[in-house]
Amino acid sequence: MPIRVLLFEDNNKLRESLSYLIDNAEGFTVAGDYSNCNDAFNITRDIKPDVILMDIDMPGHSGIEGVAMVKEANPATAVIMYTVFEDDDKLFQCLCAGANGYLLKKTPPGKLFDAIHDVMNGGAPMSPNIARKVLATFQHKSQANEYNLSPREIEVLQLLTKGYSIKMITSELGMAFDTGRSHLKNIYQKLHVNCGKEAIAKALKERIL
Repeated sequence: MPIRVLLFEDNNKLRESLSYLIDNAEGFTVAGDYSNCNDAFNITRDIKPDVILMDIDMPGHSGIEGVAMVKEANPATAVIMYTVFEDDDKLFQCLCAGANGYLLKKTPPGKLFDAIHDVMNGGAPMSPNIARKVLATFQHKSQANEYNLSPREIEVLQLLTKGYSIKMITSELGMAFDTGRSHLKNIYQKLHVNCGKEAIAKALKERIL
């Protein structure tokens, strides 16, 4: 059976081109195409496509919200973000929402079909520069792990680097003042620094966060 692909893309010309391209490729069929994902839950529940190509910036609900709706309606449907956005925030919001892949719209058509096959086989297709961003993030997390910082200590250090005082940090994280002070003390010891300014400098210099 052909792979059933669903499209959510508000650029009419691009959506029509993608639909024509996919529908005329051997082993693929377009199960539907839509200019927004406002009704993504019901559409996914009713059609149950194999793969969805999801734009991010659309009228009404964003593609990030669309991913969450798709996954709620039918977790088995794979979602590949198909977008012009390369910024870290949108990338990781999509992945956290449940996206299975992330391709830039400048991806050649042949690579698009490869990505659909890849995601059908359990892969996580990504454009090369997007994959580098993901790898860099895991490397940064690994750096934090080298210092054996706990998740709570990482949260405290993140706020510290944003200029929060210990009072503001404890208020933001809903912890007692003494608990916050204890976390800071542990952070200083683990990073081998003597004060907040040194901790911030080291965190930024070594890209711990």
